[in-house]
Amino acid sequence: MALFGLVSAVSGFVKVRYLIDKAVIDNMAFRMHYRTTSAILFASCIIITASNLIGDPIQCLSELPSSHVINTYCWITYTFTLPETHSQPVGTHVAHPGLGGDYGEKRYHSYYQWVPFMLFFEGVLFYIPHWMWKHWEEGKIRTISEGMRGAMVETKQERQSKIDRLVQYLIETLHMHNSYAAGYFFCELLNFVNVIGNIFFVDTFLGGAFLTYGTEVLKFSNMNQEQRTDPMIAVFPRVTKCTFHKFGASGTIQKLDALCVLALNILNEKIYIFLWFWFIILAIFSGLAVLYSAAIVLMPSTRETILKRRFKFGTPAMVNTLIRKTQVGDFLMLHLLGQNMNLMMFNEVLEEMCRRLQFGSSSGASPVSVPSAPSTLEMSTPIYPEIEKFAKDTEI
Repeated sequence: MALFGLVSAVSGFVKVRYLIDKAVIDNMAFRMHYRTTSAILFASCIIITASNLIGDPIQCLSELPSSHVINTYCWITYTFTLPETHSQPVGTHVAHPGLGGDYGEKRYHSYYQWVPFMLFFEGVLFYIPHWMWKHWEEGKIRTISEGMRGAMVETKQERQSKIDRLVQYLIETLHMHNSYAAGYFFCELLNFVNVIGNIFFVDTFLGGAFLTYGTEVLKFSNMNQEQRTDPMIAVFPRVTKCTFHKFGASGTIQKLDALCVLALNILNEKIYIFLWFWFIILAIFSGLAVLYSAAIVLMPSTRETILKRRFKFGTPAMVNTLIRKTQVGDFLMLHLLGQNMNLMMFNEVLEEMCRRLQFGSSSGASPVSVPSAPSTLEMSTPIYPEIEKFAKDTEI
């Protein structure tokens, strides 16, 4: 129950955002990093830490009368195995996989005491790009789409008023969102670099065994029972050796060998085999997201396809007008708005924006010369009634 209580603390980190009126400021691949991956790493950290606190992380068998001394010593220093004995039969040639006489190459293991810290540090690394983008974005999408997210249950006049306010803001800030888009694309690229870097980071932490860890486990499952050796035991041994030196009765140095059981490696091997497959999947999705963003930046035809296929917007002439008169930053702003708004209402926004862009280009007047309320974000009354009142007051 204590372990369950610790893991449940992570549930607050994974918020059910789709059940509340929350602005979406990124894509699915982006959310896989800071929501799913960070939550997995933090939950794994809590599980390993709880197992260390509740149970004994290491149990050693030696000739010392006090087992507590050798347990503490082997935990805070290191243990080792012999890679040459992994393939030898257990019970006839070796006592346990990787154990034998102290000859040949030794593989030292001291990572187990750092696993919780590494998992927590990785969870922070996967959250940093979202933290950077959230502070860069400054709640802009949430502010300008306030009252326009979710289902439409308002009157036509109220909806038109909100559309006018949003379009007025987009027209007035046209071509001013390129730095906003640069921040988003940088954080998206940082996500991809982060997951690739974490793969090599964990590989270094595990002594060069993580890159091929998953493929070795898959290969092991397809081998004959008599010929196969478990690669998970090679990377995360369950029984290791530890050497302890002490002074004897005559003052000579005595060498004591101990067999240590690392029960915690049962959890470690499962966590890291899952992370191996998850990091591969995450790297693929992140790479596709970077290519998608690169196509948006470099190919205007991609933006046209998104408007036509994803948002089901207008005629080819209207789409062409919108693409020609907007830049990448403007398109990203529209793309994020489209993720937050009802499709029909978003299409009305795009149609009104196209109408104002065409009006400005044909008459030579600036679109922002249309009378409006003092603030495009705080305006609470419709624009068109104000125009009618202005016309009546000036009528002779």
